[in-house]
Amino acid sequence: MTLSIQNIEKILHAKRFGGSNSTIDNVSIDSRSLQNNEKTLFFALVGPNNNAHIYISSLIEKGVLCFVVTHIPEELSNKATFLVVENTLDALQKFAAHHRSLFKFPVFGLTGSNGKTIVKEWLNFLLNPDFNIIRSPKSYNSQVGVPLSVISINDRHNLGIFEAGISKMNEMEKLETIIQPTIGIITNIGSAHDEGFEDLEKKIKEKLNLFKHSKLIIYQKNKVIDNLLESKIKAFSWSYSDETADVFVVKKAIDDKTILQIRYGKDNFEVQIPFQDQASVENAVTCLMVLLSFKYDKKSIQNRMQWLYPVEMRLKVKNGINNTTLIDDSYSSDFQSLKIALDFLESQKQYKNKTVILSDIFQSGLSNEELYSKVSQLITSNKINRVIGIGETISAFKHKFTNCVTFKNTADFFLNFNYLNFINETILIKGARHFQFEEIVAALEEKTHETVLEINLNSISHNLSFFKSKLKPTTKMMVMVKAFGYGNGGFEIAKLLEHHKVDYLGVAFADEGIALKIAGIILPIMVLNPETTSFSSIIQHHLEPEIYSLKGLNAFLKIAEKRKLKHFPIHIKLDTGMHRLGFEEENLDELISTLKGNKFVTVKSILSHMATSDDLEHQEFAHSQIDLFEKLSSKLMTELQIKPIRHTLNTSGISNFPQAQYDMVRLGIGLYGVSNNPEEQKFLENVGTLKSIISQIRSIKDGESVGYGRRFIADIPTKIATIPIGYADGISRHWGNGVGFVTINNQKATIVGSVCMDMLMADITEINCKEGDNVIIFGQSPTVTFMANQLQTIPYEILTSISQRVKRVFYRE
Repeated sequence: MTLSIQNIEKILHAKRFGGSNSTIDNVSIDSRSLQNNEKTLFFALVGPNNNAHIYISSLIEKGVLCFVVTHIPEELSNKATFLVVENTLDALQKFAAHHRSLFKFPVFGLTGSNGKTIVKEWLNFLLNPDFNIIRSPKSYNSQVGVPLSVISINDRHNLGIFEAGISKMNEMEKLETIIQPTIGIITNIGSAHDEGFEDLEKKIKEKLNLFKHSKLIIYQKNKVIDNLLESKIKAFSWSYSDETADVFVVKKAIDDKTILQIRYGKDNFEVQIPFQDQASVENAVTCLMVLLSFKYDKKSIQNRMQWLYPVEMRLKVKNGINNTTLIDDSYSSDFQSLKIALDFLESQKQYKNKTVILSDIFQSGLSNEELYSKVSQLITSNKINRVIGIGETISAFKHKFTNCVTFKNTADFFLNFNYLNFINETILIKGARHFQFEEIVAALEEKTHETVLEINLNSISHNLSFFKSKLKPTTKMMVMVKAFGYGNGGFEIAKLLEHHKVDYLGVAFADEGIALKIAGIILPIMVLNPETTSFSSIIQHHLEPEIYSLKGLNAFLKIAEKRKLKHFPIHIKLDTGMHRLGFEEENLDELISTLKGNKFVTVKSILSHMATSDDLEHQEFAHSQIDLFEKLSSKLMTELQIKPIRHTLNTSGISNFPQAQYDMVRLGIGLYGVSNNPEEQKFLENVGTLKSIISQIRSIKDGESVGYGRRFIADIPTKIATIPIGYADGISRHWGNGVGFVTINNQKATIVGSVCMDMLMADITEINCKEGDNVIIFGQSPTVTFMANQLQTIPYEILTSISQRVKRVFYRE
C-alpha cells in the first residue's frame, strides 16, 4: 500500500493542513511503536482515558510526518501534515473499508463467542496449499483490530479470513463495512459478553449483521439462527442431533483422537482428528464444513484434517538461561504477526541487547525480495542487535540484515547452539510451525519444576483501563507493584505499566525499587516503607521515599545535606486514622518548621491511607479520614507555599469515594483482578492462573489411607492424583483434608489428606484424566477470592504467598 496524502484526504473526507507531497505505506495507532517512520500515517485515536494527540510532538521528533486528528495542537500547526476529521476511529474504519473495496476475492468473516481464532488458524493451515491467504493477526477482532488487519491486504492475496468480535449492540455493522465478507462462519455461541445484550436472541441477531451481504453462512444448526437468517443468504449447517442439517455428524472417541462420521447428501465418510475435547471437535467440524463448501474431495479432507494441531494464541514471556528473557512466539511466522511480536519485544525487554530468532516467512503476499526488505526495515527500526535466521529462504537473503547468522534448518542451528553465546539479552523466538521452534524454546528456557503461575498481560491491561475509566481526565495513577507485583512478578508487570504510561509505581521496600531500576524501569518509583538504612541506596538509584516521621525526615535531610542534593523528591505521609505510619496533626507544625526553606528536598506529594475504603458500613469513618486529609494537606500546602500531588485513595477507594480522587490515586489489588465488590468483580478479568500437572495416579482400596497421619482413609475404592505443589510453593496446609479442591479437565477434584511440603493429593475417582494432564490450583475455578473466603483470609495473602520457586510465565493473547 502506497498512497499520496491527497488521495487519503479524499477517502476520509478530511480537511488537510500542511504539505501535499507526502506518501504513506503504513498505518499506526501506537505512539510507542519503533516502526513509526516518515512513511507512517498516524491516527490519533481518542479513548475514555487516553488521547493520542498528546503524543504527536514526540512522534514528529521521531520522523512521522502525517497525522489524522480531530484538532491540530496549536504549537505544531506548521511542523507536519494534518488531516482533520470529526472522529479518528471512524476515519480509520473508513480508510480500511475503502482499502477492502479494492479487492474482489473471497473473504471469510468469522464471529462467535469462542473459537474464532482457532478456526481462523486452522483454515489458514488447511487452505494455504491452494491460496495466498491474508488473515487477522493474533486476535485482532475489535473495532480497532479489524481495520488494522484489513489494511494489510495486498495485490497478491486471493483469500481473506478475518475475525469480528463485539461486546455490545450496534458494533457489528461497522465491522461488516470493513470486512465485507462473502462467506460467513459462526463459531460457538457462548456466554462471553452476555452483559452487553438483553438476551441470547438479540446477541445472535447482532452477530448476524456481519453477514447481511454474504452469499453463504456456515454454522452449527440452531433454531434461533434459522429463524433470524435472511432468505437471500444460503445456509450451510451441521449438527450432531438434527438430521435436517446439511451435514450430519457422529463423533466417536478412540484413544486421544476423535473419529467423525460424516453424512453429506449421498456421501458417507470418516475423518480423524487429533482431539477429543468438545470445543476442538466443534471447531474442527466448522473447518470441515468450509472444505466441503469449497468442493474438496473426501481424500483431501481426510488427509488435511488429521494434521490439525493445538493453536498457541499467546505470546509468552519466560526466563531463559544465562540471564536471558525469552518471548515465545514459536508457532507462527507471518509478516503481520512479526510486527506485533516486535512491538511486544520492545514493551517487555529486560536487557539492552535484543536478538530475534526467525524462520522463513510464509504467505506474506509479497515477493521474497520485497518481503525480506520489509523484514530488514522492521529489524532496523526496532533496533535489533542480532538476527538468527533459520530456513533456506531467509538464508538466501542474509545480506539484507546486519549482524545476522543463518542456518538451513533447525537441526543445523542446534549443531551450532553452543557457539551462539546467548547471555544477558531478550530473545524473540518466532517461527513457522514445521520448523519446530518449540525445541529452541525448550533449550533456552531456564529449567524449573512443572508448576507455573501464568500471568495474562491482556487482563492486566483490561483491569488498568477499567479503573482508569473511573477517573477524571486530570487524575494521575500510581500502581502498586510491591511484594513482587502481589506475587505475580515485579519487572514484567512494571514494564507493561510503563508501556501504558502510568504516572508512578509504588513498592514497599527499597530493594524492590532498586531491582526495578537496575532492570531498566524509567518510571518514578515511590518507596512506601523505607528504612533509614536504605536512604543512601534510594538516592543512588533515584527512588523517591515516603517520609512518615520526624526521625526519618531528619535522617534523610542529614544524608541529603552531606551529598549536597538539591530538591530531591520526597513524599509526606499523613496519619488520618489508619494509625500505622504517618505524621499526626500534632506533629504538623514541627514538620512545617523542618521543611520550610529547605533546599535539599522537594515535597513531591502528600498522601494518606484509608482504613475502611472497602467497607461501606464504615463510610462515616472514611469520610472523616478524607476531611482530615483535606485539612492537614491544605495546611501543609499553605504554610510551605507548595502545590504537590495529593493522593489518598486505594483500589476500593477509587470505586467507593470518587469525590476524593485529588490529583492521583493508588491502584493495587484491583489491577490483578480482585475486588471486594461482587458487582465490580464481574467487570474485572482474572490475571493469574496457578497450574501444575498430575505426576502420578494410583488406585487405593477401601480402608487404605493417603498422606501423613492417615488423615484421609478411603471408604470406597478411590483414584488418587498426586500433584507436585505444596506448602513450600505457597499452598496453605488448611486447604487440604477436604476443605479445598483443584480443577482437572473442568471438574472439581477434592484435595484429600494433608498438603505436603512439595505435593498434594486429590480424589479423581469421577474424573476422566491421565498422568501429565493440567491441574488448575487457582484461577477461574477456584478463584483466589473463593480460596480466601474458605480459609478466612484475604486474596492478598493467597497471591503473595506463592513462592519464588514457582515459575512465572507471562503471556499476551
